[in-house]
Amino acid sequence: MKTTDLIVLVAYLFCVVGLGIWLAKRSKTTEGFMAAGGALPGWAVGLSIFGTFVSSISFLANPGKAFDANWNPFVFGLSLPLAAWVATRYFVPFFRKSGTVSAYTHLEERFGPWARVYAVVCYLLTQMGRVGTILYLVALALAPLTGWSVFTIIIVTGILVTVYTLIGGIEAVIWTDVVQSIVLTLGIFLCLGVIFSGMPEGAGQVFSIASESDKFSLGTFGLSLNEPTFWVILIFGLFINLQNFGIDQSYVQRYATANSEPEAKKSVWLGALLYLPISALLFLVGTGLFAFYTAQPELLPESISKGDKVFPHFIATELPTGITGILIAAVLAAAMSSVDSSLNGSATLTWCDLVKRFSRNEPGEATGMKVLHGATIAFGIIGTSAALAMTRVQSALDAWWKLSSIFSGGILGLFLLGLIVKKAKNAAAATAVAIGVLVIFWMSAPWLPENLRPALHGNLTIVVGTLTIFLVGLLVSRLVSSPKESV
Repeated sequence: MKTTDLIVLVAYLFCVVGLGIWLAKRSKTTEGFMAAGGALPGWAVGLSIFGTFVSSISFLANPGKAFDANWNPFVFGLSLPLAAWVATRYFVPFFRKSGTVSAYTHLEERFGPWARVYAVVCYLLTQMGRVGTILYLVALALAPLTGWSVFTIIIVTGILVTVYTLIGGIEAVIWTDVVQSIVLTLGIFLCLGVIFSGMPEGAGQVFSIASESDKFSLGTFGLSLNEPTFWVILIFGLFINLQNFGIDQSYVQRYATANSEPEAKKSVWLGALLYLPISALLFLVGTGLFAFYTAQPELLPESISKGDKVFPHFIATELPTGITGILIAAVLAAAMSSVDSSLNGSATLTWCDLVKRFSRNEPGEATGMKVLHGATIAFGIIGTSAALAMTRVQSALDAWWKLSSIFSGGILGLFLLGLIVKKAKNAAAATAVAIGVLVIFWMSAPWLPENLRPALHGNLTIVVGTLTIFLVGLLVSRLVSSPKESV
């Protein structure tokens, strides 16, 4: 790494960590650490939501998928406007009125303590898989740029994010996300500018080469359910995004940080509508890289075959001095803006839904801060360890999608059952979850003989799990309700 690039990177890291330290005085209480006093503007919360969406999973894996194949994964984002409408119409008012910072308190109120604990465990598993994927991808990108090993970069990045999240709480998470969202967006535009200007026959050559190779395809529109068709990815995206806005602590917690309900709704729309065009630009980066190296194959070593590694190679070899530093900072920004929210959300649930909920005596503020700080450190370590395990996967994006489908445990179905089916009781919910978990394990069990596995694409695991829990709960509720009762 050249001196100028190193200066840019170090300056960025100092700004991020310095911002977390500066905001430390506002996170001395549990309420400040978890909800920032409910005093933040909607635009800042919205940029934080956007930054959480554009993690290194999107920043690096999406260009990699576009390079290897086409724009089929972009269909995932097309469901966001509908998911955002549902969130602002139902989810945001529901959680704002609940007055709690935890996304799962209401599950205990509806179905008992087991439902709350079940949802918390599923969330924690999902977030640790997510943190692992993010840290792995950022290390994959930075290794050729710094000369450090992937192992070293994972450790260093994990420590940095854990430190400023630990010091500044949710307010540091949101304001650093604002900075990081700006940096990563700038990085995308700079990268596209270098790609287009570096084409031997001009910018138009990108589109001609890509069109000839069908790189802009959104996938087949067939009705097969065991392939990643347009419809499979769209349905998967809808369920994942409804899960994000409805039951993901990282998002729900942000609703409590906004200074009013209208500002919270504004933040959802801002985050969702910003992600869609930026996501398209990230896929354009991948398509542009395919055209760039197709036109100039001598610039891409034969040893680099995976799409996940092409973008980092381009950053390392083709960007001018200074811009390389900005792109490295953008890659870090994409990672940090998601990891910090996962760590803070996981710590918040550990305090609210586990320690505080099941303590015999009401724990005080001092205990609460110790738990929040200790949990942040613990989940930072666990997430970093998960990243080290991710080094063996073939495609980080595919691995994350499979993990998120499995670890989600169908809790979206449980949430919708409690929200929509007013007559659903504990027995109906417990029966539904038991059957839903069995279905999820059946769909995601690689050890089963092929003839015993469902003929469904892995991305549909969350869809089937959610629908199973909701529909079984609905059916049991109707069977046990009296004839005069309606569900």
